[in-house]
Amino acid sequence: MDNQYNAWLNDADMPAELKHDLRNMQDDEDTKVDAFGTSLSFGTAGMRGLLGAGTNRMNIYTVRQATEGLAKLMEPIDQSERDRGVAISFDSRYNSKLFAHEAARVLGAHNIKTFVFDDIRPTPELSFAVRNLHTYAGIMITASHNPKQYNGYKIYGADGGQMPPKESDIMTTYVRKVTDLFNIPVAEEKDLRKANLMNIIGENVDLAYLAEAKSVNINHDLIAEVGKNLKFIYTPLHGTGKVIARRALSDAGFKNYDVVVEQTIADPEFPTTPFPNPEFPQTFDLAIKLGKQENADVLIATDPDADRLGAAVRQPDGEYTLMTGNQIASVLLHYILEAKKASNTLPADGRVVKSIVSTELATDIANDYGVEMKNVLTGFKFIAEQIKQYEENHDHTFLFGFEESFGYLIKPFVRDKDAVQSTMLLAEVAAYYKQQGMTLYDGLQALYKKYGYFEEKTISEEFDGLDGKQKMVDLMKGFRDHPMTSFNGVKVVALEDFQTSVKTDADGNETKIDLPQSNVLKYWLADGTWLAIRPSGTEPKIKFYVGVKAATQTAANELLDSYVNAIDNELLNK
Repeated sequence: MDNQYNAWLNDADMPAELKHDLRNMQDDEDTKVDAFGTSLSFGTAGMRGLLGAGTNRMNIYTVRQATEGLAKLMEPIDQSERDRGVAISFDSRYNSKLFAHEAARVLGAHNIKTFVFDDIRPTPELSFAVRNLHTYAGIMITASHNPKQYNGYKIYGADGGQMPPKESDIMTTYVRKVTDLFNIPVAEEKDLRKANLMNIIGENVDLAYLAEAKSVNINHDLIAEVGKNLKFIYTPLHGTGKVIARRALSDAGFKNYDVVVEQTIADPEFPTTPFPNPEFPQTFDLAIKLGKQENADVLIATDPDADRLGAAVRQPDGEYTLMTGNQIASVLLHYILEAKKASNTLPADGRVVKSIVSTELATDIANDYGVEMKNVLTGFKFIAEQIKQYEENHDHTFLFGFEESFGYLIKPFVRDKDAVQSTMLLAEVAAYYKQQGMTLYDGLQALYKKYGYFEEKTISEEFDGLDGKQKMVDLMKGFRDHPMTSFNGVKVVALEDFQTSVKTDADGNETKIDLPQSNVLKYWLADGTWLAIRPSGTEPKIKFYVGVKAATQTAANELLDSYVNAIDNELLNK
């Protein structure tokens, strides 16, 4: 580790920013160990880490290393496939544009053509660009909703979905073979531009995306009639949503909304919201302030790379209540299915796709409309894989996909979660309920009254430091070596181990799970509760997901609280 640190410190071409970072950690052994003790790895959402110097940090060298891995991955493929090139986009974070251009320089050195956006664009538009330009792959420089200290690198396949595990593992192998980070070949941009190996894209792709986005909204007459009476607030949280979401809303016919002006500035400091995550209440502080001034019905926020959406609804007392990702997904799904049923366009082979840790309310809604629910592993790439299969096999029609972590997809011209599409449809759903003298929250309550009261919660337990990964490994091993037969005083009726692909019931009967292997455990309990345990693929934490169902809201809240306490007391021994 010291040898690596010294090599970085003494490198003559080390950028001043990184040199400064290296000198600051010279006498800080913990930071030095964290920066050089391991390397960034690819997880369910690509590569993500703190900005700074080191093999475990996001910097030009680790970005070049990852891109060299992609170039090596593309070497054996047919020349016609290589010639399709790679689309590259980036968000508003520190060094995002720099990293995007560094990636283009590395690919260009391998004579691989790139199509680089002229400025910040949402992650879903990158997914769209891959499909629209028919490139072989795509790169998105973003850390999504993480704080300002982070950045990240996502790889997309030719279908516009994030690279699935098999290909990601192969690429990781190529990346790890790149050990000399300081001698990765990079070409000069001016030479690449002259040779048409680096192409700048922008409005041409925007217009194509916006043309497709016109298909997202369902009832244009409703928007025309009620949309002008619906008042909502939109904020892009200093990110990429400012580029295209407002144009999409305007095209759809929404005029009566305001933006949080301070948060339309693409500022990598995120000065108004240090944690630009739309699932956090404090993220909505400015939107709530403006909403109260304007008497807005709904507040909508998209995260910095505009793939996640959060919302809050005004209550009769003038205060705003945040909706969870599961709740937003449920009202969106119900509206889609009800609208298609009313217009006799609900296909007989319709399918909804969700992650295994997302609400079962959506399953009940889908079943009520005769629509099949397909559960997949966490990671939107797995939803994208299903869509691809449906199109190739012509056996199902994709209707909606979502994850509990505030990610939704309505129309599959994008193959990742799309907060621009979600903003457009959520505004329409709000208008739908407005027409009936109801709010989005009232609509949610109507679903609960019909299907039961569902409540879910995600608990993240962090494992920092170099021994953090080992602690996570040991904890998951303990769960497998000593399977729970009961939890919170309730019998376990089934255990799904997605690492062994086996579901075991209380009598010991086993059935195969037809999903890719993944380090996830999911318990089903006798009272209908489910509990899932999953190590994060990009962060040093284990996530505990719990979902309950009860006959009343009070009962559901109490039941959820009891299980959350049990996670602390029985699983984490706090």
